[in-house]
Amino acid sequence: MSFFSYSHEDESYRKQLEKHLAIMKRQGIINGWSDRDINAGDEWKTSISDKLESAKVVLLLISADFLASDYCYDIEMKRALERHDSGEAKVIPIILRSCDWSGAPFSKLQALPTEAKPIDLWVNSDEAFTLVSKGIGKTIANMRE
Repeated sequence: MSFFSYSHEDESYRKQLEKHLAIMKRQGIINGWSDRDINAGDEWKTSISDKLESAKVVLLLISADFLASDYCYDIEMKRALERHDSGEAKVIPIILRSCDWSGAPFSKLQALPTEAKPIDLWVNSDEAFTLVSKGIGKTIANMRE
């Protein structure tokens, strides 16, 4: 299972990414989860924590809004990186929108798309999302080896 960590201001980007991951979902390679999958009546903090703890891949959808979100940055990202460092999960930063993320704890990780060029700077965002999807697929394939 993969976990989407993102700011709600970037929900349209998350939805686009999910569309580009659809073929891998159909093939049973990936099964994404976001906080929009929480059921009515569920405790949202518990649901998020449980899914983050069980995720094999954590996708950090990076923007200024993500960096400004205390919950995304201090809780989700921090725990994701702890799991990454212990080998329990793989964290993949995906740069959605232009922002200064140098010095962030995840800056040590290879980001997507190519050369960490923010998706909002691509002339064709589908091309950027395709590269992101392929990069995620390659990472998952390497994890299975």
